[in-house]
Amino acid sequence: MKLKKLRKKIQQLEKRLREGPQKLAKLRRRLQEAESRQALKSARKSAARATASAGKKSAEPTTGAKKPSDAKKAKKKLNLSPERRAQLAAAMKARWAAKRAAEGSNASSTNQNSPTPPPQPPENRAGGV
Repeated sequence: MKLKKLRKKIQQLEKRLREGPQKLAKLRRRLQEAESRQALKSARKSAARATASAGKKSAEPTTGAKKPSDAKKAKKKLNLSPERRAQLAAAMKARWAAKRAAEGSNASSTNQNSPTPPPQPPENRAGGV
């Protein structure tokens, strides 16, 4: 190997060794700053939540907090055959009709002031679903 090339390689190696610790220190500083920013952000959020919950003592914040998560969650589409879909639709219509009839009979029974409420019809599930 020629002397010029050897000197050049040694210089490059020395340069790399000098820059290595500086780069490492720089990256560690960045990590430390990012962690402190994250901790500060989470502390602010928890403080904001605490003040919001202290300001409102009703059941409304809990339902309001759940609504956005429900909106994000996409509804899963069922892979049903047309026959099964029709069967489920018929079962649901029958259930709703029974519910409406029960509500109607409850309204009339409360007008009569009967001591015992009328028995509600059992909800049968079509097809074991």
